[in-house]
Amino acid sequence: MPFAPTRWSTKTMRAAQIFGQRSHVTMAEMPIPEIDEEDALVRIEKSGICRSDWHLWNGDWSWFGVALPERHVLGHEIGGIVEAVGNRCKTAKVGQRVTVPFHLSCGHCASCKRGRQNLCEDGANSNLYAGTGGWAEYMRVPNADLNCVSLPDNVDLLTAAALGCRYMTAWHGVHDQVAVKGGEYATVVGCGGVGLAAVEIATCLGADVIAVDIDESKLEWAKKVGASATINSKGLSPEEVAAKVARLTPLGRGSDISVDALGLEQTATAAMLSQNRGGRHAQIGLTSQAEKGYARLPLDVIVIKELQIRGSVGNPQWAYEGLLRMVSQGRLHPERLVSRTVGLSQVETVLHQMDEFQTSGYVVIDNMAG
Repeated sequence: MPFAPTRWSTKTMRAAQIFGQRSHVTMAEMPIPEIDEEDALVRIEKSGICRSDWHLWNGDWSWFGVALPERHVLGHEIGGIVEAVGNRCKTAKVGQRVTVPFHLSCGHCASCKRGRQNLCEDGANSNLYAGTGGWAEYMRVPNADLNCVSLPDNVDLLTAAALGCRYMTAWHGVHDQVAVKGGEYATVVGCGGVGLAAVEIATCLGADVIAVDIDESKLEWAKKVGASATINSKGLSPEEVAAKVARLTPLGRGSDISVDALGLEQTATAAMLSQNRGGRHAQIGLTSQAEKGYARLPLDVIVIKELQIRGSVGNPQWAYEGLLRMVSQGRLHPERLVSRTVGLSQVETVLHQMDEFQTSGYVVIDNMAG
C-alpha cells in the first residue's frame, strides 16, 4: 500500500536543499508539505546530521538502487512536535512530542505484519531519501499512527534526535539481533555514532566491552560511555586486532559478541576474527565507495567457529518501547553523545568535515533559523 506522493501548500518554510551528489547545500524557502488523512505534519525542533546523510550526499549506495533526488531535503534524526494530523489518525495527536524512524513503515506489507517494520516493503519511501526530510522547519510523516513515536515526558527533543538513527540502530543490533547478555564480552569496531551507542548499550546490558578504533579521542569517548578496554587499531591488520582482543578476554578465547559499526572490509574482518567459538556478529555498518556493497569475509573461520552473522538495520517500531524505557529511567543517555549543536545553515560544513572523519559523536541542528 504505497504512500501517497507529497503535495505542497502555498505556505513556505526554511529548508536545507541538496541539488545533487556532493553539490552545495542551499538554504531555501520552499513549500510546506500538505498532509493526507493518515499523515501528520511535524514541526522540527532538533535534527541530526547523520553519516547516512553523508553517504547519500556522497553518492554511495547506488549499487543497491538508492539515488539522491535533486532539490532534496535530507535529515532523518528527528525531535519534533506534531503540528497537525489527518482526520483518520487515531493515536497521533497535535502537540505530541515525537521522534520519527528513518524507515517509514506502511503497516500493511508482510514485513510490517510480522513486526519487522524496519524491513517494510515500502521502504523506498524512507525519509532518508524520499518524501520530506528533517533539515527543514516541517516534515510530513505518512501513516502517522505508526511512524510518529511518542516520547516519555522526561525525554527531551535533543535526546529524541540523538536516538533517531544511529542510537536506535545500535539498540536493535545489540539488544535484538545478537542479544547481548550479562557477563559476555563484546568487541565494537568503529567508534563513530553507531559504535559509541553500541558500546553504551552493550555495557548497560551487562557486557564487558572492548572498543576498537584508529582515533584515540574516540577511544577515550568509548571509555566514558562504558568500554572496559580499548584498542587503537591504526596500522594493525585484522589478525593483529583479533590477537589483542584475545589477550583481553578469559583464557584468550576472544569475544562472545562483535559489532562492525563502520562497514569496511578491514573492520568487518577484524570484528569477526576477534570472536570466540559460537560467537555472534552484528553487521551494522554499510559500505562506501571502496567496497561498493561487497567485502571478502573469513569464511573458514566462520565455519570452524560456527559464527552467527546478523545484519541489522534501523529499529522496528515495537522495539522503541524498551529503548525509550531505558532512556526514561536514566540507564541510557543518547544525549551524552551529542558533541555539538549547529544552525541549519551549517549543514554543508559538517558534511565536508565528515569527509575526513573530523566529527565525533552526534552533531545536531538545534536552530532552524540559523
